[in-house]
Amino acid sequence: MLRVSGLRSCVAAAVLLAACPVAQAASPELIAAAKKEGRVVWYTAQIINQLARPIADAFEKKYGVKAEPIRADVNDVVLRIVAESKAGKVQADVFDGTAAAPPLKRAGYVEKWLPDEAKNLPSQYVDPEGYWVANNVYIIVPVFNTQLVPRGTQPRVWNDLLDPKYKGRIAISGLSSSSSGPGFVGNVLHDLGQEKGMEFLKKLAAQNINNIYSSARTVVDQVMAGEFAIGLQAFNHQASISAGQGAPVDWIRWSPAVATLSVASVVKNSPHPNAGKLLLDFLVSEEGQKIFSDGDYIPTNPKVPAKAQELKPEVSGFSAYYLTPEDLDANVPKWGDIYKSLFK
Repeated sequence: MLRVSGLRSCVAAAVLLAACPVAQAASPELIAAAKKEGRVVWYTAQIINQLARPIADAFEKKYGVKAEPIRADVNDVVLRIVAESKAGKVQADVFDGTAAAPPLKRAGYVEKWLPDEAKNLPSQYVDPEGYWVANNVYIIVPVFNTQLVPRGTQPRVWNDLLDPKYKGRIAISGLSSSSSGPGFVGNVLHDLGQEKGMEFLKKLAAQNINNIYSSARTVVDQVMAGEFAIGLQAFNHQASISAGQGAPVDWIRWSPAVATLSVASVVKNSPHPNAGKLLLDFLVSEEGQKIFSDGDYIPTNPKVPAKAQELKPEVSGFSAYYLTPEDLDANVPKWGDIYKSLFK
């Protein structure tokens, strides 16, 4: 059963946008204006060849508007948009990521706009203030090397990670995000509470956890290579893709998993505002969401199933602790302080 936490909604999902900012349709007028602009620049944290390029190609084919995805991590996206906006030289029309929206909202650099399809999404996938809409879900769980940890013996609960046989054999991203040490701390404290959670984390620190100063994908790669037996805070779709290609890796149906949202927004005062809105509309449309599914991502549009249904908590029977961009913005820094004090 899903466990949803830390989410805000204006109203029940069935009438989600009745009291929220009015969603906008991809009207003929918007399409015509976007075609006149002819171009949209998209700052994206998505993998270019796996998703961003197929989205851009399909969008251009459908509307005749050239989409230019530029890959950057979330922190770089924020820094670039802030710097360009302050200089009066805005380059991006659309941006996405798990945690970029809140600081850019505070700075006044996000357009308040929702595509029409937003009204058909579950409430947790739409910003009640009207600044972002989620285009895919990330489920973050532990992974294991199936040659080093035989199937059926993998850790299932927190205390399993304290087994002496795993000392020095567990890795996690040492960066500051939901898919790294801070996100792991947040999940432990959410599930066990402050006192018991801190007690467990101190015990886990004695397991000599290895910090990998790269992405969660790198942690999965090193687990696959046999460098480590267990990887914490990994995206389950990445392990699933690699396992399907024959790699000795699998993900654990962990309760609770961490669930985060990749959300997209229109940049305020962008050079191609109509093309930006049209791209945002396309990202959450059935056609766009099918591309997410084909790329092994978990779509947010309920009309489009995930290609690998078992990635979803409600299908595989594990719970998920959902975090909005605002939750991450408020909590990752303090979770990071705890992680640094214990594991670095």
